[in-house]
Amino acid sequence: MNQPALFLDRDGIVNLDFGYVHRIADFVFRDGIFELCAAAQGLGMAVVIVTNQAGIGRGYYTEADFHILTEWMLSQFAERGVQLTGVEFCPDHPTHGLGRYRQDSVRRKPGPGMILDAAAAHGIDLPASALVGDRASDMQAGRAAGVGRLFLLPADEAEAEAAPSGTALIDQGGLWTVRDRLLGLKK
Repeated sequence: MNQPALFLDRDGIVNLDFGYVHRIADFVFRDGIFELCAAAQGLGMAVVIVTNQAGIGRGYYTEADFHILTEWMLSQFAERGVQLTGVEFCPDHPTHGLGRYRQDSVRRKPGPGMILDAAAAHGIDLPASALVGDRASDMQAGRAAGVGRLFLLPADEAEAEAAPSGTALIDQGGLWTVRDRLLGLKK
């Protein structure tokens, strides 16, 4: 059975982006993230995080470090009644990756691989889904995967200008505005 999903970028959307966040002590949830995810689940949507993690590929931290932080993050959602359906990550980087991580990967946004893999694994209806990100590459990945609604909370003006047409730019209200727009889909 296919269900819609809410795809979320991690750094900049789930948490504040301080650059290569990989320790619990540095992880600060973004205002409204729990409410947005609860609203999506209330609409019958799966919630899936899709995140480039080039810090692994660059050698700044390990996959084990990423998994420790991810388990803690999932527990914080669970404590608030939100069960994430999945977390997809890509540690590769085509020019700055070290060793096996130095590669071009369709999973690395703006490629659609993480979204397509999650859709296949969890039976997700991509045209009925939404994606929230802070970079044009998030929107490009969503568009390439066929995600129906794209919401950009731009990290800066250049990201907004580079977003594909049809992207909803959320300048005010942040994740609360995205939540309200999702809830409006059912009216």
